[in-house]
Amino acid sequence: MNDDDALACLAALSHPTRLTAFRLLVRAEPDGLSTGALVEATALGQSTFSTHLAVLVAAGLVQPEKQGRQIIQRADIARLRALMLFLAKDCCGGSAELCEPLIAQLACC
Repeated sequence: MNDDDALACLAALSHPTRLTAFRLLVRAEPDGLSTGALVEATALGQSTFSTHLAVLVAAGLVQPEKQGRQIIQRADIARLRALMLFLAKDCCGGSAELCEPLIAQLACC
């Protein structure tokens, strides 16, 4: 991941609706959620939500998959991992002991 990729991801997640939708998708992995279920969960109209979803897809954080008549949305966990590693890569100036609490909290996930 480079600076531009990280900025695209962070910008996509900087809106409350998109952050909520992405967190719902992360929780729903590996099955994902239908677009309709996401629309219902966010209490937005279909067209308004589709605009937000398009931003997440463009940032590479969400991958849509057509299944019959539905489109299942899935969080791209590899992209999330890459973003998290990008942000923490130079953690604490090389003092590993300062990053250990962060790593411990992520280990339970």
